[in-house]
Amino acid sequence: MAPRPALISPARLAAFEVLRRVFEEEAYADRALRVAAERLDPRDAALARQLAYGAVQRARTLDHAIETLGRRPLRRLDAPVRAALRLGAYQLAFLDGVPRYAAVNESVELVRRAGLERAVAFTNAVLRRLAEGARELVEALPESTPAEAALRHSYPDWVAETWWRDLGADGARALMRAQNEPPETVVRLVRGTIDGTPDAGIPGAWHVDRVDGAALAEGRIWPQSRGSQLAGLAVGSRAGERVLDLCAAPGGKATMLAGEVVAVELNEARARELEDNARRLGARGVTVVCADGRALPPALDGFDRALVDAPCSGLGVLAARPDLRWRSQPLAELQLELLQAAAARVRHGGTVVYSVCTINADECEAVVDASGLAVDPTLGEEWPRFRHQARPDFLRTLPHVHGGAGFFVARLRVP
Repeated sequence: MAPRPALISPARLAAFEVLRRVFEEEAYADRALRVAAERLDPRDAALARQLAYGAVQRARTLDHAIETLGRRPLRRLDAPVRAALRLGAYQLAFLDGVPRYAAVNESVELVRRAGLERAVAFTNAVLRRLAEGARELVEALPESTPAEAALRHSYPDWVAETWWRDLGADGARALMRAQNEPPETVVRLVRGTIDGTPDAGIPGAWHVDRVDGAALAEGRIWPQSRGSQLAGLAVGSRAGERVLDLCAAPGGKATMLAGEVVAVELNEARARELEDNARRLGARGVTVVCADGRALPPALDGFDRALVDAPCSGLGVLAARPDLRWRSQPLAELQLELLQAAAARVRHGGTVVYSVCTINADECEAVVDASGLAVDPTLGEEWPRFRHQARPDFLRTLPHVHGGAGFFVARLRVP
């Protein structure tokens, strides 16, 4: 009788698939997880998410442990073996309550199921060494320099160097730790009631245990971080005004704005998604235009206010997007072009709000300074809790200080 195949839990199978798609196909982790976990029950789906997101997020630290204890460069391993070792190492080094035999045996079976029988003995040997020493190895890693902290907390060197420069050593290390924790779940209450807790600092923001699928489908809530909601509120639009929103998809901020809103999105598919979302949320004042924000049709002019929520490195939302740290890059040149394009379409005396979900000075303060626009100092007075620590006319939310996502917000006056 042929031996029965060993069991692999559905959650580990799904997490393994996500890891392979992220690192072999450059897929986004959230989209890969959506596919891999679509048939899992809620408990297995939650575990799959924890395993996949954690292993992607901690990949650099895990690779160091695997190479040190495995005594072989990771680049010489087959891709499925790398994925299985990362998945097993994450459980052994970072999770409490996971039986060692499950982390080891199921990771070995993933390699066998991938058709790599020749690598099974090696994988098993490395995982057993990781079971004995991975946690102690990781906990002993130093963090007194940007390079050391980047390895210990699993970030690219440039990110650690940037935060070290902008926030100092203690701030950078605290931010690294905070961005490795699970993100809070916050929604914007559009109408009706909801189970949850209202946020003390952002009107309309609610902390919830999970996003209610029915409420979302009915347009009663919108998943949106507190920092993102703060950016929308900073616009301060009123009924009767004309408002331009560049880079508007998926529409969270555009649907917060009062008045006649022109929401511009470059990508056609995302523009259609934005239209659907505006309709579902009952934002009747929103008109969607599919165009490049830097080359708008001539008729789009004379706005009272504008919002430029620009593409950025996303260094403020790394907790929610575990793969982003491995692909992000600063986009200061594009951000400046969009900001200047928006200012050119606002009437004299109008305002432009510039926001990014990142917190590095190169994409925040430096872009505002380069724009030559006057800073509106009343923004910091309106939201003192979120004042930028060094430049109080701006707002800046920091994950290790305020919780939630990191955002930069500036309000500028058009002469």
